[in-house]
Amino acid sequence: MIVLKTSRELSLMKEACVISAGALKTVGLAIEPGITTAELDRIAEEYIRSKGAVPNFKGYQGYPATACISINNEVIHGIPSKKRVLREGDIVSIDLGAEYMGYHGDNAATFAVGDVSPEAKRLMDTTRESLYAGIKAACPGNRIGDISNAVQSYVEARGYSVVRQFVGHGVGTHLHEEPEVPNFGKAGHGIRLMPGMTLAIEPMVNAGHYDVKVLPDGWTTVTKDGSLSAHFEHTIAITPDGPQIMTVAP
Repeated sequence: MIVLKTSRELSLMKEACVISAGALKTVGLAIEPGITTAELDRIAEEYIRSKGAVPNFKGYQGYPATACISINNEVIHGIPSKKRVLREGDIVSIDLGAEYMGYHGDNAATFAVGDVSPEAKRLMDTTRESLYAGIKAACPGNRIGDISNAVQSYVEARGYSVVRQFVGHGVGTHLHEEPEVPNFGKAGHGIRLMPGMTLAIEPMVNAGHYDVKVLPDGWTTVTKDGSLSAHFEHTIAITPDGPQIMTVAP
C-alpha cells in the first residue's frame, strides 16, 4: 500500500531528511586517503545521534553499522571495518539515513578519494546526473516508469549500465515502503505519481555489465565483472508543483 503524506507529515519527514543529508555531507568532508571505513561510520553515527535522531540502517534486517560504505567495484551494502583503509584513487559510496520523530530519510553519494582517474570521474558524474534526470521526471501525473526510463536512458546513452537486482523505493514511517522505483523501465508504465508520495530514487551504475553478486558476508554487493560502480540517492516528495528534494544538507 502506498501512503500519501500530509503537509504535516512531510514537514516531519523533511527534518529526518535534513539530518540524513547533514550526516552524508559530514562524512564526505572526512574522506581522505588513510582513513578507515569504520572511522567514517563512527562520524556518521555521531552526527545523527547529535541531532536527536537514530541511524535507521543500524540493526535493519541485522545490518551491523550506521552507513553502507562501498569501495570501487562494490555497488552497495559494504560493511565498515577497521581493516578497510581508503587509498588515493579509490571511489567510495556512502549510503545512510536517519529516523527522526518516526520518519525516515535516506540518501547516498559517491566520493573521490584524492585524485581519481578520468574514467572514475566520468562514471560518478554520469550517475549523479542520472539521479537528477530521474528526479526531473517525478512530476504528478507521470508514472514510475518515467523516472525509471529517464535514469536508464541517461546512463546507457553514455555507455554504462544500471543495476537490475536492486532498486529505489518509497520511504516514510518505514525505511522501505511501496512502491519500488527501478532504475530501468518503460516510460508511461507503472504506478501514477501523486502529490504526497515520497520516494528514494537511487541509481546504481556500473562501468561494465549490470550483473552483480552478493559476497559471503551476506551484504556486500559487487559487480560480477569487477568494474567500477557508483551510487547516488535522494529522498524526494511529489508535490503539486513538481518534485521536491528533501535530503538537502543544512
